Amino acid sequence: MATILITGTNKGVGLELTKIYAARGDTVYAACRDPAGASALAEVPGEVVILPLVVGDSGSVTAMAEQLAGVTIDIVINNAGMKGPEFEEQNTYAMDFDGWAETFNVNSMGPVRVMQALMPNLKQAEAAKVVTITSQMGALSLDMPAAHAYCASKAAVNKFMRLASIDLKKDGVAVGLIHPGWVQTDMGGPRADLTPQESAEGIVAVVDQLSMDSTGGFWKWNGETHDW
Repeated sequence: MATILITGTNKGVGLELTKIYAARGDTVYAACRDPAGASALAEVPGEVVILPLVVGDSGSVTAMAEQLAGVTIDIVINNAGMKGPEFEEQNTYAMDFDGWAETFNVNSMGPVRVMQALMPNLKQAEAAKVVTITSQMGALSLDMPAAHAYCASKAAVNKFMRLASIDLKKDGVAVGLIHPGWVQTDMGGPRADLTPQESAEGIVAVVDQLSMDSTGGFWKWNGETHDW
């Protein structure tokens, strides 16, 4: 059985990932902003340890890492994220720059904070993996003018994790990026194609296949390779 840490687990895809891994018998460290308010997460059966975590706060990430000192972690899934300012405030003609900075802080820097803080835990594992749930909106190959701040934040984390995959080969840590699809969440809306469960099931299958041979890859939730 593996030990997995997942961020953004109070709802949506993160909650469904927690359910799937816990049902498989894995130990899940389920990190979220407000454990006291995460009622659905608290009801997930299995070996689930709920941790407080604000990925945009370095102090919060450090505190989590200190709490997990000495714990071997096989997989880190960076799922927490935000959509950024309202659309009319993140486009070519108008930008909420403070909102853009916060979007970068959470979507681009947050996964890096978590990965770096938990590197000692990952290095203890035999086949460690770091996965970031990104978006096709961050792919330079996709020309779809929408939510410029959000798209830029995802493009940034894509590039960073691609570079990190090269650096971490010597440490035996595989790195992957996954587009979860258009999901029926607060961000995706009720008309989206996939339920959170369907997306999470696909993500788990992709994570299972991630290895040092495929490190640095970018995939869709259904296992298809995604263009950069």
